[in-house]
Amino acid sequence: MASTVTQRAELAKFCSSRDWSKAIRVLDSLLSQSCVIQDICNRAYCYSQLELHKHVIKDCDRALQLDRTLLQAYILKGRAYSALGRKDDAVMVWEQGYEYAVCQSADLKQLLELEELLTAGKQSMAAFLDKDAKQLSEWSVSKPEPANSGKSSETFSNHTMSSLGYEPCGDSREVMQIESKPNEISYVPNGSSKKVEGSKSFHVGPNGNCDKQQNGTYNLSVEFGARSEARSSTSDSRNKSDLSTTISSTPGKSSDIPEIRGNWSDKSDMRSEPSNDAKGNKKFSVTRISKAKSINVDFRLSRGIAQVNEGQYARAISIFDQILREDPTYPEALIGRGTAYAFKRELDSAIADFTKAIQSNPSAGEAWKRRGQARAALGESVEAIADLTKSLEFEPDSADILHERGIVNFKLKDFYAATEDLSACVKLDKDNKSAYTYLGLALSSVGEYKKAEEAHMKAIQVDQKFLEAWGHLAQFLNRFAKGYHLRGLLLHAMGDHRNAIKDLSIGLSIERSNIECLYLRASCHHAVGEYKEAVKDYDAALDLELDSMDKFVLQCLAFYQKEIALYTSAKINSEFCWFDIDGDIDPLFKEYWCKRLHPKNVCEKVYRQPPLRKAKLRKQDFTLTKPKIALLHAADRIGKTIQYHCSGFLANRRQHRMAGLAAIEIAQKVSKVWRSLQSEWRFSTKNTSKSGKRPRRKEKIIIPSHNRGGVGCSTSSYSEASTSSALEEKSSGRSVFSWLHLYSMAVKWRQISEPCDPVVWVNKLSEEFNSGFGSHTPLILGQTKVIRYYPHFQRTLDVAKAVMKENGFVCNAADAAIDLSKDGKLEEILKAESCSDLYKVVGEDFWLATWCKSTAFEGRRLEGTRITLVKTGERGFDFAIRTPCTPARWEDFDAEMASAWEVLCNSYCGETYGSNDFGTLENVREAILRMTYYWYNFMPLSRGSAAVGFTVMLGLLLAANMEFAGSIPEGRQVDWDAILSLEPKTFMESVKSWLYPSLKVSTTWKDIPDVTSTLETTGSVVAALSSFSG
Repeated sequence: MASTVTQRAELAKFCSSRDWSKAIRVLDSLLSQSCVIQDICNRAYCYSQLELHKHVIKDCDRALQLDRTLLQAYILKGRAYSALGRKDDAVMVWEQGYEYAVCQSADLKQLLELEELLTAGKQSMAAFLDKDAKQLSEWSVSKPEPANSGKSSETFSNHTMSSLGYEPCGDSREVMQIESKPNEISYVPNGSSKKVEGSKSFHVGPNGNCDKQQNGTYNLSVEFGARSEARSSTSDSRNKSDLSTTISSTPGKSSDIPEIRGNWSDKSDMRSEPSNDAKGNKKFSVTRISKAKSINVDFRLSRGIAQVNEGQYARAISIFDQILREDPTYPEALIGRGTAYAFKRELDSAIADFTKAIQSNPSAGEAWKRRGQARAALGESVEAIADLTKSLEFEPDSADILHERGIVNFKLKDFYAATEDLSACVKLDKDNKSAYTYLGLALSSVGEYKKAEEAHMKAIQVDQKFLEAWGHLAQFLNRFAKGYHLRGLLLHAMGDHRNAIKDLSIGLSIERSNIECLYLRASCHHAVGEYKEAVKDYDAALDLELDSMDKFVLQCLAFYQKEIALYTSAKINSEFCWFDIDGDIDPLFKEYWCKRLHPKNVCEKVYRQPPLRKAKLRKQDFTLTKPKIALLHAADRIGKTIQYHCSGFLANRRQHRMAGLAAIEIAQKVSKVWRSLQSEWRFSTKNTSKSGKRPRRKEKIIIPSHNRGGVGCSTSSYSEASTSSALEEKSSGRSVFSWLHLYSMAVKWRQISEPCDPVVWVNKLSEEFNSGFGSHTPLILGQTKVIRYYPHFQRTLDVAKAVMKENGFVCNAADAAIDLSKDGKLEEILKAESCSDLYKVVGEDFWLATWCKSTAFEGRRLEGTRITLVKTGERGFDFAIRTPCTPARWEDFDAEMASAWEVLCNSYCGETYGSNDFGTLENVREAILRMTYYWYNFMPLSRGSAAVGFTVMLGLLLAANMEFAGSIPEGRQVDWDAILSLEPKTFMESVKSWLYPSLKVSTTWKDIPDVTSTLETTGSVVAALSSFSG
């Protein structure tokens, strides 16, 4: 690198020869070494000579941040505003400078100049606002050429490309003025020339030289005097020598300066047609450029810039080509040509030019920014971010670059980085509606919904007609189809299906092809027993042509849901005990339904359900008799206790009623089983053997088989074998009431209550069960904290670290062990506080398995859940629990559940049977909690295990004359308490603290009408779940 003295000598030479571009390059280099205020002002002055007014303003702002009393900065900044037509801003800046000057010691020459500018500015401000640029020479301009369709297949939407360093100063249809500085001659079409009124007079120091300061810098001053005002009035807001390109239909703006807009897509090139006002009378003045090399290249550069501004990209490229033939590494010409290529969508050529400019001048921040924008348009997001980040080193407070990088980060799904960039952008540019909109989207993506709403509102405040912001805000204000869908979704989640149907119907009246509304309305009709309407909506969803994979998944679900609706409609007049999805529906169908797979394979291998039969579609008569009213009242009271009081869990009255009815039915049927077992126990005590051991007896209750074959049914030996572990067949032909029968009652209620949830036993899926079907519950997805489960993050992380410490290893994606016992890795793991910390130590995606201490088999551990950490993107992670259900694991938990059920029966059916003493029932309560613990860790359902587990617990407590009259504490999720407890004792002690105080011993539940006889048919069950007074 040349010495500072040499560089300053070059600077003086370039200024004397009026080679402002090269002078700027030298100043860039000097400023990269040391930030000297005078150098900043000098660079601002050089920019002013090239009429790059926005850069003048930026440099002046930077200088004034360092020294608020710097009069030269106020003078140059005011002139830049004046040249941009912002007369009021110019006067305000000059007033600020004058106030500083008169209050302290100042350069008298600059003070007088400032006073003169301020006086003239105030006097002529009104005239400047109205005066037209009729003083300029006129010539006709041909229609701008349209942008080439180019190479890129992707437009750079919503990205603001500010200039090469050549910023906007008006509308492209207005006057373009480039003044000839050496000879003050303007070129006009007829070949005549005339003196331009009020043209600039340049003065470099008192003797025509640069004034050298004591610190070795030069003060590049210029005297305009009153003559400059005449020139400013002619240029007004129509000065077009700065270039700006905005690549967006809804761009953010980096300042109040009006921007020239363009688009790299074929659809919206705003220069393709001149306006009516512009036809035939477009005016601008250009310098007569001699082909002699003695003419300063800066003016040819300015002419090229003007052509880009006018949309004449081919002409601009031709001009830049001429410059580059003389100097192939001229950075400004390379940047100019690259921008023209970018507008023609020849992005590869543009990137090549920007790269050469960077190689020629690594300090050319504009080249870094431009290349970043072009790379973003090509989809090279990572490279684009690197370039934009480098550009920010030169302009750390550039709202434009922050805006650009924020959008690219958002598209990369790096939402936190996007939020950081866009927040910084709107602090610098409070009127950037595009930045506010993307900020709202980014905030919404990380769960900051209130802040997201505020950001969208800000965008609307900036521009009331900004439809994009209105569209996103509609999610919060329930407007348009998406808004009605969202409110319908909320009503559905609260169990208010009929009102959900009303909202979804309004949404569909606005947008008939909205598959989200169609699918959800079909599910609501399905749930309340309106099968004809449900099938109609499912069919409509299947007939839509879709444009995204997310919507295609809904279409697949519509296929499966329609089949389930047809199955349920066929059972509507049958007893509820014959409703048996697990026994009747083909395992392959259930497998594909749970996994949301394409139904093509199912259609080929599984016989479809028959169409609706009108005879079976008569409206269900659900007369509210006294027994039904009493039953439903009790069910609502008992069922509401399943509610989690945590973020993301809405109170769902339909699910509450379902849980209550299921718990009551479980209590009624289990009490019969226990009554029989107690009779056997009493009989056995009279015939106790001499050894003192009481023989084990089990009640034999006839359990009807619902797997009767027929349409859509499975009669395979596999399905029958799948239940053999739970049913102990006797020679009498009757089967034992097992834990599986107990939980199946609750499962059936869960299935009928919300048909759009695929709740099935995992071991009754297809034979792919042998390879394992795992439930997946994420705490973090990418950078999104899952609102329901993230509160358990710290505890899950602690459990993961404890397991890693004890085992000394984890498993990678290929199930190979990763040793953690060396290089101090375990010590680093124990210090980890985030997913990033853990991943940094392990070095790759991994999983680990927790364990459950067995009660049935001493010293044995069952495999609990798997805690997984998978890196997604640059800064995202998928942190989740996954519960595999392999045949071996199923057998282990089957044995444990069978043992837990037997212990419970023995605890209650002995001497404590029928007791109303709370203390006496302690063993029964512990047995119920122990069984619940193993159920939650087992997770044998495709979904719904949490609700089923708590419902069965309520039913068992009720059967033992204990009713839970309280509520689950805020922030507690019982299933997570079990999953993250490595032994049942820990879970039991945790639950006892809030469960026991709310248990009351009571036998009043026995007065509740019998569920089976009160709600006999499937239709009556559906009606009961759908009948609410308000």
